[in-house]
Amino acid sequence: MSGRRPHGPNAPPASRASHASHAPDLSGDTGAGADGEQVGSALAEFRAFRERMNREILDEGNLVINRFFNLDGRAYEAGALDVKTKELLGLVASLVLRCDDCVTYHLVRCKEEGVTRAEVFETMSVGLIVGGSIAIPHLRRAVARWTELEQLGEGDAR
Repeated sequence: MSGRRPHGPNAPPASRASHASHAPDLSGDTGAGADGEQVGSALAEFRAFRERMNREILDEGNLVINRFFNLDGRAYEAGALDVKTKELLGLVASLVLRCDDCVTYHLVRCKEEGVTRAEVFETMSVGLIVGGSIAIPHLRRAVARWTELEQLGEGDAR
C-alpha cells in the first residue's frame, strides 16, 4: 500500500490514477453486445459521468461531503480484509441496497482486483438471499455489466 489515497465508490477521480494501468479500458467499444448496445460504451459513459460529477461535487469544498468521500475511499483500503474482499462486500451491499451505480462501480473494481465470474456469482447469491426477490432486476443488470466487462477482455473473468 503506497500511502493513504481514497479509492472507494465516491473517491475523487485523481485518486484513481494509480489504478489506471489495471483498470478495464472503458473508453472504447469492442463490438455490439447481445442487445445491440456497443460493448463498453455504457461503462465508459458511467465512468465519465462519475468522474465529472465527483470533480464538481468536491470542487465545492464542502467539508462534510469531502470528508465523507475521503472516509468512503479509506474504507476500501487493505487492512484486516484485503481490497478484493472489501470490493466483494461492497458489491453484495450495493445489490441489497439496489444501487445500480454502486453495483457497476464495485463490479469494475472487482474486475480490477482479479475477481472471477464464479466469485461474483457467489457474492451476488448472498446479496439475493439478503435482499430478496426485489433485488432480481438489479441482479440482471449486474450480470449484464459483468458480461460486458468480460467482453472487454481485461483480467481473469472466468
